[in-house]
Amino acid sequence: MAKITMTVNGRQVTGTCDDRTLLVHFIRENLGLTGTHVGCDTTQCGTCVVLMDGQSVKSCSILVAQAEGSAITTIEGVAQYGELHPVQAAFKAHHGLQCGFCTPGMVMTAVDMIRRHGGNLDEATVRAELEGNICRCTGYHNIVKAILAAAAEMGGGARQAAE
Repeated sequence: MAKITMTVNGRQVTGTCDDRTLLVHFIRENLGLTGTHVGCDTTQCGTCVVLMDGQSVKSCSILVAQAEGSAITTIEGVAQYGELHPVQAAFKAHHGLQCGFCTPGMVMTAVDMIRRHGGNLDEATVRAELEGNICRCTGYHNIVKAILAAAAEMGGGARQAAE
């Protein structure tokens, strides 16, 4: 058993878990934050994406011990003071979701994508960066539109997807 301490959504948490526990299971089972989903258990679908020290990672491929001392942000931690994060608001405004199962991973991937690319974000880049996230409901068009709109709102100057 390992004792783990990390910061999750701005608050320090400590827990004890088996050495082979995955970060996604620690987040869901130990912390009760169920917005991070388990979709495939093979790192292919992206529903488990969280930010670890500001970078998007698939939490189903990270042992919780590897996250010791890290700052983790889950989908529950991106909204601030009751206001949706610009990426969340853009997904809502541009209908970038249907069933919603993939949405937390898509949003977390987009937050990191916008952080890294800023003004250099365009449709081709967004589509390439989303290759690790699977949505079984949409054709991705509205997801791409939402990410580009969020990037533009956040000052990135992203070029919008065609209507």
